[in-house]
Amino acid sequence: MTNKIVCLAPMPVEIIQHLLPGEGLESIGGIEIVNANTMPENEIVEHLKDATIVIADFTFNIAVTRTMILNAKHLKLIQNLSVGYQHIDIGACSEAGIKVGNTPGANDSGVAEHTIMLGLCLVKKMMYANRTTREMDWKFTDIRAGEINGKCWGLIGMGSTGKAVAKRLIPFGVKSIYFDINRLDTALEDEYQIAYSEFKDLLKNADIISLHCPLTDETKKMIGNQEIELMKDTAILINVARGEVIDEKAVADALNNEKLGGAGIDVFSKEPIKKENPLLGIKMDNLILTPHIAGSTMESQFKIVSMAFNNIRNILTGKELDHLVN
Repeated sequence: MTNKIVCLAPMPVEIIQHLLPGEGLESIGGIEIVNANTMPENEIVEHLKDATIVIADFTFNIAVTRTMILNAKHLKLIQNLSVGYQHIDIGACSEAGIKVGNTPGANDSGVAEHTIMLGLCLVKKMMYANRTTREMDWKFTDIRAGEINGKCWGLIGMGSTGKAVAKRLIPFGVKSIYFDINRLDTALEDEYQIAYSEFKDLLKNADIISLHCPLTDETKKMIGNQEIELMKDTAILINVARGEVIDEKAVADALNNEKLGGAGIDVFSKEPIKKENPLLGIKMDNLILTPHIAGSTMESQFKIVSMAFNNIRNILTGKELDHLVN
């Protein structure tokens, strides 16, 4: 039987053909590759009936549904080119004996640097300084920039990305606290110079709060009106996790009503961002929006592709798989 790869991601077939050959798979003869990114679901289902591998859509626009999985009788692996996999029905995959792979840790450095950059830019009022200077409005004594040194930085989520942020915060002299449903052991807390805090206490005490948690039923809109009410009016909120983790309207209202000191948002509930997103209505220098690029550095993209295609080669050559989520 010919091995068939169905790609739901926006990747041309030529790119996959270029990336696929490697150790153990020097030739890709006998492998059919189908780009299904623009196909309707019924056509995708038809192609999945004899597929061996699915490359999932890293933009999260195409879900891998139970219906697709039930029709994929020969499917062995669904490989995602990102850490997140909420668009894949993991339960259905496990029931069908289909492995799901992701790329944990590949973009930790990029996300950590982006997180701290957003915090620094907001504390130091870089958007305001840049805009007024370009307008030849010399605000030398008026900007009143701050420092993160000595401030309390709260991290929600201490997986590999949260740890990467905490590690990089140490030289800045911040007081780091964190909340996670799984508390770190004492040795790791000492290593990252970070203290555990209950969720509500973190919201009350942190000057800067950054989100690094997965999207689950429990974390969906975990930052809303009630949570913002607990924060300092000067607090800065940074979301590099998933857009649905925050209530975007609540954050927009808080910025408008000066109930938040600032926000840096890299992820959105609908991507690409839609014109009806309430955050687009904020015309203030204390809001920074970026297009889900925290983890999309050139270096991290290379790591992600390497990890993902190594798994694909392994499943085709009968080798053990890495970084499975089920």
